[in-house]
Amino acid sequence: MAVDIVMPQMGESIFEGTITKWLKKPGDKVERDEPLFEISTDKVDAEIPSPSAGVLKEIKVGEGQTVPIQTIVGVIDAAGSAATAPAAPAKVAAPAPAPAKIPAAAAPAPSAPRPAAPALAAAPTAAAAPTASGSGGERIHSSPLVRRMAAENGIDLSTLAGTGAGGRISKQDIEAAIAAAGAAPAAAAPAPSAPAPAAASRPVPPPSPSAVPGVSGGQAHVALETAVPREKMYFGNYEVQPMSTMRQRIAEHMVASKRVSAHVYSVDEIDMTKVASLRAKSKDEFEKRYETKLTFMPFFVKAAVAGLRAYPTLNASLDGTNVILHKEINVGIAVALDWGLLVPVVKNADEKNILGIQRNMYDLAERARSKKLKPEEVQESTFSITNPGVFGGLFGLPVISQPNVGILGLGAIEKRPVVINDSIAIRSMCYVTLSYDHRVVDGAIAHQFLHKVKETLENWSEPVL
Repeated sequence: MAVDIVMPQMGESIFEGTITKWLKKPGDKVERDEPLFEISTDKVDAEIPSPSAGVLKEIKVGEGQTVPIQTIVGVIDAAGSAATAPAAPAKVAAPAPAPAKIPAAAAPAPSAPRPAAPALAAAPTAAAAPTASGSGGERIHSSPLVRRMAAENGIDLSTLAGTGAGGRISKQDIEAAIAAAGAAPAAAAPAPSAPAPAAASRPVPPPSPSAVPGVSGGQAHVALETAVPREKMYFGNYEVQPMSTMRQRIAEHMVASKRVSAHVYSVDEIDMTKVASLRAKSKDEFEKRYETKLTFMPFFVKAAVAGLRAYPTLNASLDGTNVILHKEINVGIAVALDWGLLVPVVKNADEKNILGIQRNMYDLAERARSKKLKPEEVQESTFSITNPGVFGGLFGLPVISQPNVGILGLGAIEKRPVVINDSIAIRSMCYVTLSYDHRVVDGAIAHQFLHKVKETLENWSEPVL
């Protein structure tokens, strides 16, 4: 009996996924719920289990390809075995890998004029790609599926009014626009213009990212702008490394955040001696009793919660001209992975003690590294914390994680000489930074928040055992 393997829906707002790796090949025996392939969405990377025991009979969608949810990506022979598997497994339709080096003279001439600024992903159709922001520079909220449908049908998303939450353009909105445009199909696709004569004298860059494995029209809205001319990017000895799907998502979110939020930064220094001493005395017993390590992060989370309670303007989001003050305190914790960065969320952090926060963080971090996170576990943060200090950084100036209006950056905790009561003492010191959106948060509130975080940590009184 043949069992279809389908692209799953990894959350209500996710309508497509990219297969990043097949863990089995045609002819391999698989068990039910055994990891079968890995996917990447605009929320999380995840391992997808086999829906049935049997033999992987066919792979229909190759690595690097992006398809809508419910697409059949492979077939399992539930009655088969490794011994009765087909002698000639089906071919996997996988995109050609990017060349290690692309000489300008050997590159094919472009069939259409290239934009002045390179796009991370270009639409694979002749229709103009939908823009990621409106004519006024505001961010257009839509899913990758909506953007791909717009690109394939020549629909400019900036001309549509979204009916979803916060003005988000939904699938129903784009389907209505496509239906309305169906009466005049000839007007939907403008005639391509001839390349500028000056372009012939320029060296031809590597193939456009639309031909790169893992990039589809759904990501066509992503544009990484640069002041460096294209012909200056490729010279001497080099190799081309296509961005992973996660890297593309990070690029998209970071560029969007810098465009949307008016970033301002404040820095303070905290004496962590009391917390460091308490942790040193308690960590062995803590780990023995609760079977989890005691790190510094839950102390910072508790201090941030105290600051957010005192100054709720930082526990907010901005929707147009409305400031949304969140009642829950959900703290996103940045987790560095070998292949990128995720920000899983400790929900209702204000209701948890040190043990509860530590266990929750450890669980989220481990499942992020093993690709077991659910989309809802990286959503609905109201404030974020990142820790460059764990890698030895003195401090950093992080980019705000949208739709938050603030993110706390933690520097390395190290012993330094400081002046206390006119005497020099050796203390465990830490720089902290606050990146905040000046559209919502003023400098006075930002520094009062930092002072509350500092005061909480320097005068720590909560037991950990």
